Amino acid sequence: MSASVLQGLRTVIAAVFRPSLVRRLLVAQMLLLTLLWSIGFGYLVIQGAKPLLQSHRIYDTLNAIADELIDDPARRNRVLTRAHEAIVDEFDELNDPKPSFIIEQRGQIAYRSPEAPGVVPSGPLNEEYPLRVDGVSYLAKTVMAPTGTRTTIFARNHEMNVFITIFSKSFYLLPLFISLPFLLLPAWLSIRLAMRPWTGVAREMTARGPQDLSPLAYRGGHRELAVMVDAINGWMRRVRDSSERERSFVADAAHELRTPLAAMLVNVEALKADARDERERQLMAGVMSSGHRATRMVNQLLRLMRSEAHGSDPVERVELDRLLQDRLAVLSPLASARSVELELTAEPGLCVAAQLTSLESLVDNLVENAVKYGPVGGTVRVMLKRAGGEAVLLVTDQGPGIPPSLRERVFDRFFRDPAQREPGSGLGLSIVKAVLDQLGGRIEMRDCLGENEGGGLEVAVRLPLAEARSRAPDACPSDRSSAMPPDTSAR
Repeated sequence: MSASVLQGLRTVIAAVFRPSLVRRLLVAQMLLLTLLWSIGFGYLVIQGAKPLLQSHRIYDTLNAIADELIDDPARRNRVLTRAHEAIVDEFDELNDPKPSFIIEQRGQIAYRSPEAPGVVPSGPLNEEYPLRVDGVSYLAKTVMAPTGTRTTIFARNHEMNVFITIFSKSFYLLPLFISLPFLLLPAWLSIRLAMRPWTGVAREMTARGPQDLSPLAYRGGHRELAVMVDAINGWMRRVRDSSERERSFVADAAHELRTPLAAMLVNVEALKADARDERERQLMAGVMSSGHRATRMVNQLLRLMRSEAHGSDPVERVELDRLLQDRLAVLSPLASARSVELELTAEPGLCVAAQLTSLESLVDNLVENAVKYGPVGGTVRVMLKRAGGEAVLLVTDQGPGIPPSLRERVFDRFFRDPAQREPGSGLGLSIVKAVLDQLGGRIEMRDCLGENEGGGLEVAVRLPLAEARSRAPDACPSDRSSAMPPDTSAR
């Protein structure tokens, strides 16, 4: 058997035996049905031959036949034999051996049915009484007609006899085996329909983004589900409040740190200019480097808080090719410091509805990472193109890339590749992910070996395009008075 077939069988077996509420409820329904079925048969066992002995119509019929044919014994016996056969057909399934009766007229036994005990009835009238003949236990009852004719019906003592008869003839198991398969599908459908509100809540939770902590929209009156939804809403409210407090604290702390950091850098720079000892100047340079790094981290924290804050800046239609030209022009000094060439190829007229500052943070972090982690004298290529209803931004470098096992974790705050030696805060890709979550975009990382000399990493960002206005589909308004060509290079 091939490995794929074995894997398929393992998958099927795992799916069958995996815990499931639907299966649990279905088994509970089947067990309840079996219990009710058993209670019904238990009642039947307790009743035993009582329905036969308690049927006054049978007694009246037998007494009437005997009285009507009292002068024709042969005919009376034939009619009573047929009556006995009818009683056997009706009641013998619950009594083994078959029920029997004795009819007395004028003080003598007028008729004795087959298998009736060889005794003269002597029990009380209109009452059930036990009788034991030749080691066999019976339950008997005698009813007398106004004419004096007496009919006594005998049935084997019921309890154990009926119990054995039911199981020996499959009266208990056979109906269950026949009915259960036909009940499984209706029971499964009823459970699935009953769990539709639960499924709706799960579908709403699945469709939410990681930053959406608003209360669930469930408004049903199902008490059990409402309790769970209230608990989830309470938990999300506490998480949202905690997150808001965290963002407020980080934003306030970052704002407060900017002023003393700027003052410290100014003072250290002044001290460095006045220092005469080379060692002092080196120490001042180290302090300034650390200060600039701290300033960068504070700015990154402010960007992250701004990107996660909803509604802090107005949403506008942003023309992506011009935004890229502007940001690459701003970042050109950083690239020049490392002799890195910036290449831009952009399809014009692609617009997205977003906060301008958020898009600037997204582009800056992607391009800064490509410049910083790429080789000195390398090339960073930025490409913008349309793919269906999305704008695709590709940023390609020639650096060592990111191992596939870490490409999910690099979006966590303050996480950095342990093998990376370049300084950084570990917040750049967190900012990119936060912006994309707000815009409904996606990001993907892949190796570009064979495409760029020296290998590298390609980051692909997909953003939903803004809906076209009454103008041409590719037109996008811009408040800039001048337009730069879509293809530029900056060093």
